[in-house]
Amino acid sequence: MLEVRDLDLFYGDAQALDDVALDVGEGEIVAIVGANGAGKTSLIRTIAGMNRPARGSIRFEGAEIAGEPSHRVCNLGIGQVAEGRQVFPTMTVRENLELGASLPRARSGAREMMDRVLGLFPRLAERLGQAAGTLSGGEQQMLAISRCLMGRPRLVMFDEPSLGLAPTIVQDVFAIIRQLNADGFTIVLVEQNVAQSLSLAHRAYVLESGRIAMTGTGADLLDDPGVRRAYIGL
Repeated sequence: MLEVRDLDLFYGDAQALDDVALDVGEGEIVAIVGANGAGKTSLIRTIAGMNRPARGSIRFEGAEIAGEPSHRVCNLGIGQVAEGRQVFPTMTVRENLELGASLPRARSGAREMMDRVLGLFPRLAERLGQAAGTLSGGEQQMLAISRCLMGRPRLVMFDEPSLGLAPTIVQDVFAIIRQLNADGFTIVLVEQNVAQSLSLAHRAYVLESGRIAMTGTGADLLDDPGVRRAYIGL
C-alpha cells in the first residue's frame, strides 16, 4: 500500500532523514521505533505531505505523492493522528468530528462514519456538545482518532498516541488500534512505548539518526537483545 524509497529530508543544513526506505502492506500494523530525535515524526510528517523531501519517492497505492500538499495526501486516503492530539479546544466534539469529514472523499459518507465512530467511542456520544478543550486527555485522544476516521482513510498513521496518558488509558488506546486494524484499517505506528508497539506490530523498523538501522517482524525485534537493551531497558 505504501512504498518509501531513498528518502532524504533536511531542516536547513541539518539532515533529518537519510536514505530511508520502508514498505507497508495492506492490512498490516507497521511500527517505527527509535530514540527521541531519531526522525520518526519527521518521517510521518513527510509521508503526510507536511514536509517536502529533498530526494526520494513515496508511493501510495501506486501513486507518487512525494512533495504533494497535505490536503491532497489526506484526500487520497492517508490519515494522521498527530502527536499531542491537537483537537480544536474551543470547538465542540461534534464540530471537531464534522471538520474531519470535510475532505471531498468523506463528505458523502459523513453520517455513516459519525455513527461508526460514536459506536466505537460511546463516551464521545455523551459529550457531543461539549468543548473539546474540556475533555480529559484520554477523551481528547479518542476525539483525535475519531476525527481522523471521519476522513475515511485507508491508512492511519499514529504519532505517539500514548504520550501523556495514564497507564490504564494507554492500554485502551492500544486496544483501539488493534480493533481498527481488525476492522480493515492499515496502521503505521510511531510510539515511545517500544515493547507495546512491537508486541502489536506485524513488522517494524528501527530508526536511528534518520536512517533505518534494523527491520523485521515485531516479534523478532522484540526478542532482539540489542533492541531490548537500547529501547526497553532489559
